[in-house]
Amino acid sequence: MKNMTLWNLARACMGRFVVPTGKNETIQGRSLGTASCPGQGMELIRAAASREAKGVVTDSRQVKPGYVFVATPGARVDGHRFIPEVFEKGAIGVICEEEPDPLPGPCIVVKDSFQALRQAAMFYRKQCPVPIVGITGSVGKTSTKEFVAAVLSQKYRTHKTSGNFNNEVGVPLTLLSMPEDAQAAVVEMGMNHFGEMHRLSEIVRPDICVITNIGRCHLENLGSREGILRAKSEIFDFMNPEGKICLCGDDDKLETIEEVNGIRPLRFGLDSRKNEIYADGIESCGLFGSEATIHVNGESFRARVPLPGAHMVLNALAATAVGVLMGLSLPQIADGIASVRAVGGRSRVVQCASLTLIDDCYNANPDSMKAALDLLGLAKGRKVAVLGDMFELGKEERQLHAQVGKYAAQKGIDCLLCAGGLSQSMYEAAKAAGLQEAYHFAGREELEAHLAEYLKPGDSVLVKASHGMVLEKTVEALEQGKIFPMR
Repeated sequence: MKNMTLWNLARACMGRFVVPTGKNETIQGRSLGTASCPGQGMELIRAAASREAKGVVTDSRQVKPGYVFVATPGARVDGHRFIPEVFEKGAIGVICEEEPDPLPGPCIVVKDSFQALRQAAMFYRKQCPVPIVGITGSVGKTSTKEFVAAVLSQKYRTHKTSGNFNNEVGVPLTLLSMPEDAQAAVVEMGMNHFGEMHRLSEIVRPDICVITNIGRCHLENLGSREGILRAKSEIFDFMNPEGKICLCGDDDKLETIEEVNGIRPLRFGLDSRKNEIYADGIESCGLFGSEATIHVNGESFRARVPLPGAHMVLNALAATAVGVLMGLSLPQIADGIASVRAVGGRSRVVQCASLTLIDDCYNANPDSMKAALDLLGLAKGRKVAVLGDMFELGKEERQLHAQVGKYAAQKGIDCLLCAGGLSQSMYEAAKAAGLQEAYHFAGREELEAHLAEYLKPGDSVLVKASHGMVLEKTVEALEQGKIFPMR
């Protein structure tokens, strides 16, 4: 990691640099000054401080020789417990809030480990001035990130967010894992409170900002779609003054953004009247994706979109917009779109021996639930929706769950299995709308105990809920044949 010595880390984190001496004493040097101990002690602190980190992690299991470990306090596990262990694994230093006693190796002692992590990431971002694409939105951030990274990889060595590391811990870790030889980066940026995107923007300092849509999520904290727009727009706070903005022109809230600090957005979408980059001629391939003609500045190309659902065409359009801004040719963009693969928990289709699983269980809000039900509607055979609670919806949570239940009945779903307290409203609305095979369970454990009773060979099964419902365990059990035999 370029210029990421322990001393520079200490300076970036505003920490106190501490190393053990041969006499089991402590030598301390303020991060913005110099060590005051002469002779052998000074040589020791200089030698330790000049060591350069190969990586920075918060998980002690990921520590490798040459890494720096950030010990963070937690409700379940306190990372400070693992400080001796990480030095045994070859860590060159630790960032921590409490100085260990005895001191097993060089430590940077700070007031707040999470803040230190953010400061370290900001420092490293300055050492790697590659163009960074920041992506946010209510729905589709992770899939859009995958499309954009796949497109840029056709021309550049591209670093991207792993999984959905999109919060105030994941974003710094994404930047700190960026290789020195990266030529571009794609960073997913999520939030659920005002001010959070502002802080992420300060860390990332994006050169291209992408907002996919403004949906109904985190309403408990943000109040309304107008509040969500305001919170998402904080991504512009620290963007490159000469940067670019890509927005979905089909979104009624995003279309109100005419310019940001003199920067006019490049718009993408399905409506040719509103967007510079748009698609038509869309042909569904069912659960195996779709094909579409994408139009760019008077030119066009036929794109194979390998992930299922009409919303994936929008994600491909976002990637096209970024690709155009980054100087890719249309054939390169088409090849990138065609190379995309699903991420676990995000519209991943799993063909098992006796079931087709649609794994979309990572997170959920009313808009993404309806999109997932649309996707299930494309499947063959009997259609079963296994849906759980959606969280952070505020005062209208019961009404919004009921809307999803009614929508499931209208889409012709054959069987609806609801899990969780809030999903009681989903179940009741589906029954009221005429869906006969609708059932409710108190939670995931009860659902799994009875799930096999409602499945038949050849079924297509959608699994979706907010992350807190932990339905990925249900997907795993289904894949492994623990719930329903894969005969």
